[in-house]
This record gives sequence, C-alpha cells and structure tokens, in this order.
Amino acid sequence: MDTTATAGNSGEQIRSDCLVRIRSEKSGGIHIGLESKVSSLFGEQIRQQIRDVMHGMGIRHARVEMEDSGALPFVIAARLEAAARKLGICKKSWIPEMISGNVYETERERFRFTRLYIPGNTPRMMLNAGIHQPDGIILDLEDSVSPDRKEEARILVRNALCQVDFYGAERMVRINQLPRGLEDLGDIVPHHVHMILIPKCETGRQVQLVDERVRAILTASGLDRVVYYMPIIESCLGVEHAHEIATSSDRVVAMAIGLEDYTADLGVKRTASGVESLYARTRMVNACKAAGIQPIDSVFSDVDNVESLRTNAVHSRALGFEGMGCIHPRQVAVIRDAFRPGEEEIRYAEEIIAAFHDAEARGEGVIAIGSKMIDPPVVKRAWQTVELAIRFGLRDRPGTSSQQINESSNQ
Repeated sequence: MDTTATAGNSGEQIRSDCLVRIRSEKSGGIHIGLESKVSSLFGEQIRQQIRDVMHGMGIRHARVEMEDSGALPFVIAARLEAAARKLGICKKSWIPEMISGNVYETERERFRFTRLYIPGNTPRMMLNAGIHQPDGIILDLEDSVSPDRKEEARILVRNALCQVDFYGAERMVRINQLPRGLEDLGDIVPHHVHMILIPKCETGRQVQLVDERVRAILTASGLDRVVYYMPIIESCLGVEHAHEIATSSDRVVAMAIGLEDYTADLGVKRTASGVESLYARTRMVNACKAAGIQPIDSVFSDVDNVESLRTNAVHSRALGFEGMGCIHPRQVAVIRDAFRPGEEEIRYAEEIIAAFHDAEARGEGVIAIGSKMIDPPVVKRAWQTVELAIRFGLRDRPGTSSQQINESSNQ
C-alpha cells in the first residue's frame, strides 16, 4: 500500500496553485514542510490551514510537504483532500463555506449567448473568469483534464463552486463522459451548480441517468431546487437522436453541438465554411426549436482569428443558434456582439408589437401591418428580439411583458 501521494501542480509557469505531498504516519501529529515565496508574510496562516484541513478530514498523523505558488485557501484544501483520498486516509471531505454572493438561482429561459470554458484543474483561470461577463462559466472536468487528474479536478471544482465569485454568470459544470460522469455528480450537485453539461450524449437514456442521479443527490442533501441540463451532441448517432435527447427530461433547457468530435466521427476535417457540418447543425437547431429549448453552437477553436470568429457567430445566429461556446475570454465580447440584434431588426420588431397592442385594444384577434397579416409566432419572435435589445441596453423595457404577449398569442 502506498504511504505517499501527491496532488496539484508546481513549476515556473504555475500560478495560484500548489503541489502537495502527503506521507501517512502512525504517530507524531501533523508535520509540515512549506516552500513559498510568501512564507515570511503568510507562512503561519498557511500552516494553520493545513492543520485545520487535515484535522477536518479526520487525519491526526501525517507529514505534509507543500510547494506553494500563491494558492488560495480553497485550492490548498482541494489539493490536500485529493492527496489524502489517493492514500485512502481521508475519513471525510473538508468543504469550504459557500460565499453569500454565489447563492443565486438561474432561469430556464435566460439568455445563454456566451459560455466560457475553464479547465477544471487550473485554479488561476477560475479566479477572474467572471469579470469577462460571459452568460455562463463552465468548469470543465472532461476534455481539459488528463485522465490521471480527474479526481483532483473534481474536488477543486467543488471548492471553486463554493469560493469563486462568478459575478452572476450561470454556474455550469461539464462532467465526464458517461458512465464516469455519474461519479462527478456527488461532489458537484450539492454546491449550487445551475447546469450540468453532458458530453458526447447519444441517447435520451443518458440524460435520464444523469437526471435520476441528480434528483437523488438533491433529495439526500435536503435541497429543494432545480438543476438544469445541456446535453452536448458530438457524434453522428447523437445528431440522429437529437430530438429524443432534447425531450428526454423537462430539465433539459439547452443543447449544444461539439464540432471537433463530430467531424472526427464523420471522418472529415472541420473547415472555416462549416459546409461539412451544416446538416448536423441545422438538424440540431430544428430539434431544439421543436422541443422548445435553446440550441447552442460549438466553440470556435482559432482564438487569434477574431474576424473569422465574428463571421462564424453571425452565420450561427442566422442558422437559428442562440449562443456559442468560448475557449478564451477575448471571444466573449465578439460573440455577444454578433448575437446583438441590429437597429432595423429592432424597429421592425417594435412595429409588430405596436400592431399587437392596437389589435388587442380594438378587441381584434387579427394582427396586421398594412396588408400583411402577422401570425402569433411572429409576434413572439418580435418580442424575443425586443428582449434582446433590452438585454444589450439598446432599448428601455416597455410596459407589456413577454408573458402577456405570449399568452395572448397562444389564445
């Protein structure tokens, strides 16, 4: 049986992290060796935290060696727990308190134009992700984490959900591909996550397995709240089952497509024009619209090509997508701008809504602009455009709510 285990990262390029090495002992208490540039200022605080976390995990005897690169307390605690779990000496988890600013809910219909991926084992990238103002922040446990670091990342993501300020962004976690991803849920669900991203989803049953596990965890934790799902379609089979997946649970509120894996499955190279994935993208959009959920486009991998990203995002919106993934903070503003409605589009939407008000005031069920008849779905889409304009600060909020218009349009 191993008596020593490590967790974390060290090196010249490492920031806001630490490398922890724990050796199990039978007696002698907790012995600490600390190497840190801030040892003269914060050394005793760090040592005391190590003692507190070790005792909190039920460990009374061990030698802890730490190479610190500016790790915050939630990172130190995560690295200590990961190493202790590897040794099999962790009797219980040590979970930091939830900061008050992280206790907020999301909405089923909220805008999800931009969602920023953050590698789940890289704490320095987590700390300031919210200042870029993405609609959602995805702490990733899947592709960005090497197989031998999966449990380390899961513990770090759990602690980040408690301690990192998301600045109001939707709190998302991409779990691992099933069945392994089911193991991630126990550490993630109780800590006010808003949405679970389900990668490489190919059947509705996979979503249902996640849903069953999430509901069981919430019940066992005494939590009366909803966690939503965003399956990610990344294969030919997933594309063919898109509508089945979209309707597999009432907690599926959006569905994304992952084109890197999809084109690999298709056996072709992903191109800037996207012609090779047009069928998959349009089929997925159609499935989402039919199911009443949001279709979200793939990430754009060339982070330095801003103009191609902008062109891709404009085309994405034209296909019916309602957002894209981001793999770099600089992509957030470009994508958001591409999904912003134009002035002509807003004015026409306002004209439709005005016609709706006029018809309603006259007690008429028929809505018209000049000689053109306006169907209820067109009114609904017009209000969505105005909502976008309000969201982007291009218009003030009018008196009539989208719910009122939707209810009238559905009568």
